[in-house]
Amino acid sequence: MKISYSWLKQFVDFTHTPEELSKALTDCGLEVEHLASWESVTGGLQGLVIGKVLTCSRHPNADRLSVTTVDAGDGLVRQIVCGAPNVAAGQTVVVALPGAKLYPAGAEPFEIKKSKIRGEVSEGMICAEDEIGLGNSHAGIMILPDHLGAGTPAAEYFNVSQDWIFEIGLTPNRADAASHLGVARDIRALLSIHDPVPLRMPDVSGFRAAAEVPSITVQIDDPEACIRYSGVEIKGVKVGPSPEWLQHRLKSIGLRPINNVVDVTNYVMHELGQPLHAFDVSGIRGNRIRVGTLPAGTVFKTLDETERVLQGSELMINDAVSGMCIAGVFGGMDSGVSENTTHLFLESACFHPVQVRKSARQHGLHTDSSFRFERGTDPNMTLTALKRAAVLITELAGGEVSSTITDLYPVKVEDRKVNLSFDYLKTIIGDELPRHEVIRILESLDVRIIEDQSDWLLLTVPPYRVDVTRAADLAEEVLRIYGYNNIGLPKKISITPGRVSRPDMEEILERSGSALVAHGFREILTNSLTKLSYLETMKLPEGKRAVEVLNPLSGDLALLRHQMMLTGLEAVAYNINRRQKDLRFFEWGKTYMKSGTVYLEEQHLCLWLSGDPTPEHWKVKAGSYDIYFIKAVLENVFTHAGLEVRSQLSMKQEKTEGLEDSLTYYAGKTLLATAGRVEKRILKSMDISQGVWYADIRLEALFRVLKAEDPEVPGPPRFPEVRRDLSMLLDRGVLYADLEQLAYQTEPRLLRAVNLFDVYEGEKIEQGKKSYALSFILRDEESTLQDKQIDAVMNKLMKQFETRLGAVIRKA
Repeated sequence: MKISYSWLKQFVDFTHTPEELSKALTDCGLEVEHLASWESVTGGLQGLVIGKVLTCSRHPNADRLSVTTVDAGDGLVRQIVCGAPNVAAGQTVVVALPGAKLYPAGAEPFEIKKSKIRGEVSEGMICAEDEIGLGNSHAGIMILPDHLGAGTPAAEYFNVSQDWIFEIGLTPNRADAASHLGVARDIRALLSIHDPVPLRMPDVSGFRAAAEVPSITVQIDDPEACIRYSGVEIKGVKVGPSPEWLQHRLKSIGLRPINNVVDVTNYVMHELGQPLHAFDVSGIRGNRIRVGTLPAGTVFKTLDETERVLQGSELMINDAVSGMCIAGVFGGMDSGVSENTTHLFLESACFHPVQVRKSARQHGLHTDSSFRFERGTDPNMTLTALKRAAVLITELAGGEVSSTITDLYPVKVEDRKVNLSFDYLKTIIGDELPRHEVIRILESLDVRIIEDQSDWLLLTVPPYRVDVTRAADLAEEVLRIYGYNNIGLPKKISITPGRVSRPDMEEILERSGSALVAHGFREILTNSLTKLSYLETMKLPEGKRAVEVLNPLSGDLALLRHQMMLTGLEAVAYNINRRQKDLRFFEWGKTYMKSGTVYLEEQHLCLWLSGDPTPEHWKVKAGSYDIYFIKAVLENVFTHAGLEVRSQLSMKQEKTEGLEDSLTYYAGKTLLATAGRVEKRILKSMDISQGVWYADIRLEALFRVLKAEDPEVPGPPRFPEVRRDLSMLLDRGVLYADLEQLAYQTEPRLLRAVNLFDVYEGEKIEQGKKSYALSFILRDEESTLQDKQIDAVMNKLMKQFETRLGAVIRKA
């Protein structure tokens, strides 16, 4: 959703710069995803001035070029070579000075430089309208009125508008903020913590309803689906282009101006959050509007000239004969405003969100109107928006309001009553906020206090806040305006060593996330809705079925993911395509499948690694990820979660769907994790040209293992540890994991750690063999180890390696 910085200032006074306001909005829950400057003319005509052509003569070396001298108002006479056939002395023109950047219509931008053209110096450029983005004509240079002074900025003469545009990632619950008024309300609340700041509403005092009874009668068949329906007639309008200020407003937020009537309805919708629709009265047959359904199978032609077959459940705006509009979604071809329209019926309604959402999904439509109605609009805004639009239409398109207002409101929507306890507020927020600031915040959010007791408040919440229904919602409102960053941290955190309870799932996630961030990983969040084609890329486990979405928005959002690899690879591909090739990502998320009639929902922690493990540096050679790197990361995560990797887990090399060189971790017979290199066929399907390693930890399985028993935090060792090294020859097929597992089985009491610190495969040993050098850390918890004990342990280990794995111990 795009919001204009200057438009917001019409509602509330503030001194924040665009950057400061962007941060403030994000901090209060309206996340600004992008902030960009906007000009009504691309580039803002910077570096362009009004100039006077003093002389003009033919170029000595080119018949179609002229050499001119120009006064640009800076006290210098500049020589400019011009190719326009209509250039002449005495003209007033637009001059681009050296350093100016031009944005021609339909071409790449370029910078003006002092140069030589066919041997003559040129210190600028005399411009045609298409060369500076003001039109499409290239018949010659622009010739301006003579009264303009040399040096006048071109942006000033052409009235170039400049603004800053916020792109806000509006969450589905914040329907109230889907307009400039909604965002301005939050700004008012932020500014009102200490002193109240007024909110200016658009002036509708100029609205004058006629005494005549409307010529159009309105009937609501389903009061639950149509909560409120307001309308008024305007006669004598002249449809035409909108004025420049209105076109600039719409263009700044990404809308295309159409005509003065339609532009006003769009303007008011983005201003107040209330969608409107204008009907041509000559297209309303029988002078009657009926809000209700049409029979299934009815063909309805929408404004995009598409014939749509109705399913019978869509709420429609109908005349006496047929449908005119899919209510809250899209208008029809036959009743819309055209250049011949002179008599309007202006609609301002409130429809039930579920009804509009169903209609929009059934026909694959997503409009600005449905975006707002689906989230919930304010039934108390219909009249204000109607009057605002009527005033603007009569100002810009002529005509006059020719009827009284039709306003059908079968069941009035009352303010919601919510009880808020200050003790509860402290429990939710984690800090005690000053009482007067809490009350000031609530009042600035249009929450009225109807009963004020010492420890609680009885409040009413206006209908436009569809997401605030309980005390917890009010606590969130207070906190986001007060500021999450203003809540203090406790001065002391106490930790008692000894026996501790196993962590819950949230603590496991926090620990593992901290460990991954410390290893240079970045958390990502991908969509649980994915493409149907992913079922071909990654097969479902045997006996499981996919969970498909009814009425999906598109084929790309038609399936609840049954695995997380591919959605993470989308993020990998996105970053690689933007020259970010060294990546470490992790995500907590869920997968969804169906077994028979039972839905299965599992939680996972997944990792993606690609590129070079170390930053580019002259002293460090470039490398790549391998199975050992991802193994180390996994075991680090297990350790931080509270697992003893050596005693509780076993590792196997097993084939896993979608992975090469894969390994798996088990706790007993419970599969905990898989890891490996993503298959090349999958990378190719995702348009990824570099290798990617992937790991998937099954968090619920991990949690079950962790809950098996309470851990005990060990104290520091009382006796020293001893290190001994062994070097041995082995068959290439013997894994280090086999050696490690056998060592712990042979000496479970004294052996504390095993480490492989050297591997050699080469000409100096026989073919098919490899040399391993391992270290063994020994320690006794009861006494200091003696040489005889140490030798006995090492002899036992060597014998097991020789007999069980065919090792040949190499003597030092």
